[in-house]
Amino acid sequence: MPDIGALLSPTSVAVVGASPDTHILRGRIMHVLGCHPYKGRVYPVSRSHDEVMGLKAYRKVSDLPETVDMAVLIIPSAYVPDTLEECGAMGVKAAQIITSGFAEEIGGEGEKQQRRIREIAEKYDMAVCGPNSEGFANMALDFCPTFSPAVDDPDTPLLPEFRKEGRIGVVAQSGGMGFAFYDRGRPKQLPFSYVVTTGNEACLEGFQLVDYMLNQDGTDVIVMFIEDIKTPSLFPSVAEKAMRAGKPIIVTKIGHSQAGQRAAASHTAALAGSYAAYNAMFERYGVIEGRDIEEIVDIAAGFSYWRDKLPKGKRVGIITGSGGAGGWMADTASAEGLIVPTLDDKTRSAIDAHLPSYGTSQNPVDGTAQAVRTVGYANLSKMVATSDEVDAIIAISSARNASRYEAEFDAMAQVARETEKPIVFNSYTMPKPEGFEIIGRAGYPLYTNMRNCAHVVGCMADYRAYRENFLKAPEISTKSRRSARGAELLLSGRRTLTEFQAKQVLKAYGVEVPEEVLAANAAAAVEAATVIDGPVALKIQSPDILHKTEADAVALGVEGAKAVREGYELVMAQARSYRGKAQIDGVLVQPMAPTGREIILGVNNDAAFGPMLMIGLGGIYVEVIRDVVFAPAPVGSDEARAMLEQLQGIALLHGVRGQPPSDITALVDLMVTVSQIADDWRNEIAEIDLNPVLVHAQGKGLSVVDALIVKREGD
Repeated sequence: MPDIGALLSPTSVAVVGASPDTHILRGRIMHVLGCHPYKGRVYPVSRSHDEVMGLKAYRKVSDLPETVDMAVLIIPSAYVPDTLEECGAMGVKAAQIITSGFAEEIGGEGEKQQRRIREIAEKYDMAVCGPNSEGFANMALDFCPTFSPAVDDPDTPLLPEFRKEGRIGVVAQSGGMGFAFYDRGRPKQLPFSYVVTTGNEACLEGFQLVDYMLNQDGTDVIVMFIEDIKTPSLFPSVAEKAMRAGKPIIVTKIGHSQAGQRAAASHTAALAGSYAAYNAMFERYGVIEGRDIEEIVDIAAGFSYWRDKLPKGKRVGIITGSGGAGGWMADTASAEGLIVPTLDDKTRSAIDAHLPSYGTSQNPVDGTAQAVRTVGYANLSKMVATSDEVDAIIAISSARNASRYEAEFDAMAQVARETEKPIVFNSYTMPKPEGFEIIGRAGYPLYTNMRNCAHVVGCMADYRAYRENFLKAPEISTKSRRSARGAELLLSGRRTLTEFQAKQVLKAYGVEVPEEVLAANAAAAVEAATVIDGPVALKIQSPDILHKTEADAVALGVEGAKAVREGYELVMAQARSYRGKAQIDGVLVQPMAPTGREIILGVNNDAAFGPMLMIGLGGIYVEVIRDVVFAPAPVGSDEARAMLEQLQGIALLHGVRGQPPSDITALVDLMVTVSQIADDWRNEIAEIDLNPVLVHAQGKGLSVVDALIVKREGD
């Protein structure tokens, strides 16, 4: 295994390509390294200079007086592989490649050179980060092999000296974005453990570095900027480790709008953009997504201060010296899904004793400027925290002038230590640096954005609830239930299974399917219809006609021998007109299904993460409404129900305007079964499409009205 410790925490380092010219990146790295009191040994390697910034320079790595732990390579791309080979041969354990010009460039030798880097790293078992990166920073060691201006100020310590815990590790595929998190967080007195930019990830990948940080005592919160995950199998194990350790992962994943990589045969695949699978995996493992740099930093701040005292629910008490700000925060909190309850009489009575007649203790607690001066934020927060009606407290103030907090610093610090409910501060004026420091020293995060402040409280409550459920949930069964009949169909030479065949697979897994007959001629259709009590549906069955309604090769509500015979002939004629050379298996004769709520249920086998179960509102408008939710297969009953509750149209299933509730239990059972099929046949099935599924009234079950299974290419 590569020694990531040698990369991030070396005792000696060679900078290959070092320069004394601080106007170029090779000199910037040496300058930034020298800005901080790193206690390790730094050796410049340069063919042009005998000395770089007061340090003796060496012409080659092999000329160094010792075998260094790691090397920083910032030389022309053409020379990188040979230099890395030299490092490996000399016993160097790790390398950070800053140089660009590899696989990120289209055409040329870049991809070939990047493959060589990977081969050399594997040959010598080296921990190689990059290429095309901005380097990294280890704040505890004051070690910054980077050219980022975010860490080039020698007068600003990399870490707030009073923050010993709650440290934030950053891993970013984008160098600029990685150090942007630090640049936004450090003025807010947030403690960072590492900022690592991984670039092209030719060797080490982001989640390998996250795994390393999770194993260290110095990182409690992870922030990530993700473009892609090159080895998707890394994600589940690392994300689960983080969840079990109570160390939240906060990410932004770019590329939400990218279209799928292939033309989709089914509605399910058409709805499964490249981002859907990532989102589903994040949901499964409690990874928190942020929408912009500031929001991500603010979320990390909440967990940094309160990771051991997360709110038990979403009820918030709001205290303020400004009635307007309190009302605005109440509206904002409600919009973010928080609850702002009226405080109980006992708590209100205790607060009222300190308020002027024009104050209020209902919630928000408007202490007015008078009560804030005489009672203080610490005591007001403490009184509100005693209420059983709230799970967290938001204190609103003006942190422009820090003298208010200096006066009650000891009391504020004591409340932060003793309370079991998180308290966050929001300033409606822009704080001076000392405001962030004093409030931070007292033990609280300080926010300047109302929405972010409320959002963070919600994120912390959600994370706590999710983690508690995650830790107590039984393992999802992955025992295969492959049946002989399912194998016969799914291992056949045909790539597309028609509705009739797909339903046979469902039936083999215990899904109730009404008696249907595949008729090869009109007479057989008439005979089948006579057995069915009531009108029938006639549908063409062809692996070359995936969407029967588009071909107008469906006849519904057909009743009587003459009508069935004519319907059969019409369906066949429409199919031949639509696609003359289509292979036709026959016409499916089935009873008309009772009315019900239309649902689409399906599976898309994502290239990165495997089969993804999808549930959504069905019908012909499904692509327009796009009210769908994904989860990695298999899912259990609880997760299936949670998926349904995420649908915007869930109220339709619960029953609205006098309509009865739908049979959600039957739908959940079907979701679990379909996810089991997808997992059992993950190497064979590309897509499953059940559209529509009609969910009948509670206790009446459901009907799978149409079905399609598409196998993977080559299966």
